[in-house]
Amino acid sequence: MTPPHTALLDRQSPLKRFLKAMSLAGASALLLAGHIAYARAPMVNIGNAAAAGDESSDGVFGFLSNWKRDANLLGNMWGLRTEMGKAGLVLAIQETSELFANVSGGFHKGPAYDGLTTAVLQMNTQRAFGWYGGTFQISMEQIHGRSLSADNLGVYQTVSGIEADRSTRLWEMWFDQKFLDQQTLDIKIGQQSLDQEWMVSNNALVFANTMFGWPMLPSADLPGGGPAYPLSSLGVRARYWAATPLYIQGGVFSGSPVHNRTGDPQQHNRSGTSFTLDRGVMAIMEFQYVYPGLGAMVSPDDADALSRVYRIGGWYNSEPFADQYWDTSGTSLASPDSNGTPRRHRGAFSLYAVVDQMLWHSHFDPNRTFNMFARVMGTPQSHRVPIDFSMNFGFTLKDPLPYRQDDTLGLGMGYTHVSHALAKYDRAVRNYSGTYNPTQTGETYMELMYQCQMTGWLQLQPDFQYLFNPSGGIPNPLHPTRRIKDIAVLGLRAIIAL
Repeated sequence: MTPPHTALLDRQSPLKRFLKAMSLAGASALLLAGHIAYARAPMVNIGNAAAAGDESSDGVFGFLSNWKRDANLLGNMWGLRTEMGKAGLVLAIQETSELFANVSGGFHKGPAYDGLTTAVLQMNTQRAFGWYGGTFQISMEQIHGRSLSADNLGVYQTVSGIEADRSTRLWEMWFDQKFLDQQTLDIKIGQQSLDQEWMVSNNALVFANTMFGWPMLPSADLPGGGPAYPLSSLGVRARYWAATPLYIQGGVFSGSPVHNRTGDPQQHNRSGTSFTLDRGVMAIMEFQYVYPGLGAMVSPDDADALSRVYRIGGWYNSEPFADQYWDTSGTSLASPDSNGTPRRHRGAFSLYAVVDQMLWHSHFDPNRTFNMFARVMGTPQSHRVPIDFSMNFGFTLKDPLPYRQDDTLGLGMGYTHVSHALAKYDRAVRNYSGTYNPTQTGETYMELMYQCQMTGWLQLQPDFQYLFNPSGGIPNPLHPTRRIKDIAVLGLRAIIAL
């Protein structure tokens, strides 16, 4: 008998090695926990790489002469960035390295190192060959290290947004063209990672936990986890500036980042060059209210505006989705009489809202601001998806200490809810098998972090996370009659702009 949530096995975890030794009850719970979510990696600052082209250094080690103030460790890269700039090219390379350890909870305790090297090459077509309004970008990823969440924790909402299978892969490759007066319309076409522009809160991106980037709901529900780091999909996105504060953004993308419907999508698309076009359609639309808007005027007598960005949107994916409770014969998938083949449903959708709101700023230090963010996402189709609701909420304080204007202090939390149909399946497994199989509910985490700008090119970020009710309350694979205990995680992230 096949449990219904096999879509969650798309991204493999070492947890699955336990399944052969588990009863049906334990296996059904672990299948959901076996899904490891991946999300937006730290943003690469193209602007800093472009500015480095204006600096010069002499000799092989000349870049060390200004290492404290340069925005990039390698500075001008021995004149390479200057020469590339003349041709309209910008090269940005960034290394993110981190060490996390769970000091309590999980099914193992201990540390794990993981890292991500990202390289982005961007071309301004006007500077390159006189084509106005065009931008071409290609990016690569080199992922290394281990996944603490997969190896030690057994959680939905993984502790780091860069955890992924070891690989070297193409990430994005697209062309963006601006149109109309004041460039009010731009269209992007090519291989795109949706976590770069959709559903995101800018204030939340300083946190380490995966779910502050690409949300839990699409990570669990969409085929292959959706077109988000470390994967992407072919498609087209249009963005229109409708009025001073209002933007409208819409896109159509491949329904899945990989051809295969089973197995680990990263293993099926190891190089990032599958360019899938035969897996249905994912359509997404988002309305954005941005204040102060582009070109907005403020009277000299008015107080400085408290900036804010509001987003509301939704997505629809035309791929088939497996029922979480019923098989094709109308029998519960938990029943010994089930044929083990989940009923299929055509398509699924979700709606979401995101708020970024500045609550306060200092009149003496314009860099010191206190901000709030929130994001909610849900779907009424809980019979065809394993996760039907997720949310994030938190606060950030910029410039928290004197003379530390580039630092950020943050406190945030996230919650995800297992769909009612999947919880019903858990109860049915317990009734049919008579074994220990707690009903999965929801998982909550909290994160406290401090991002410290040590030099122009180096950020250090100590981090603490606490996860409640891991994976909604699943059995511990090493002790199948007990749930995985709540988890405390300590970590340190370093971001180096090369």
